[in-house]
Amino acid sequence: MKTLIKLITAFIVAWMIATPARAADDPAYISLGAGATGVIADRAQGAAFNIEYRSDINLWKIRPFVGGFATSDASLYGYFGFLMDIYFGPRWVLTPNTAVGAYSEGDGQDLGHVIEFRSGFELAYRFDDRSRLGIAVHHLSNAGIGDDNPGTETALIYYSVPLNSLFD
Repeated sequence: MKTLIKLITAFIVAWMIATPARAADDPAYISLGAGATGVIADRAQGAAFNIEYRSDINLWKIRPFVGGFATSDASLYGYFGFLMDIYFGPRWVLTPNTAVGAYSEGDGQDLGHVIEFRSGFELAYRFDDRSRLGIAVHHLSNAGIGDDNPGTETALIYYSVPLNSLFD
């Protein structure tokens, strides 16, 4: 729960200092990620593959997204959440995000509950065509709603493609 409070506080601070309206003209994205789970704490590690739809709906600089990941040990996680793009000049974008979803451990890590919360950030380089290449770190936790709350982290490389460019 402390992580969620910290992330909400970070969103509020970022919202107050974010460059004005830059995200308002950003398109919807399809984001593909590949990386690993269990990367920070002493946890079982596995490959992770991620897909997200990042909406172009802009709610006071906050945008909804939906996604999911699968791991090499058959864990699955589907989620819905909110993100915010914070621009540092025209090229660099920091994207803090938070989500809630359903987790199935498969042959992977037991995270203590079906309901898991995700918080994290992505740092990406934005190309002229608005596609992005970035790195992301996320923490998954059940926020203490389960009897056990081991949590885990993921580290991913993302490539985000503007949805409208896929159909041009």
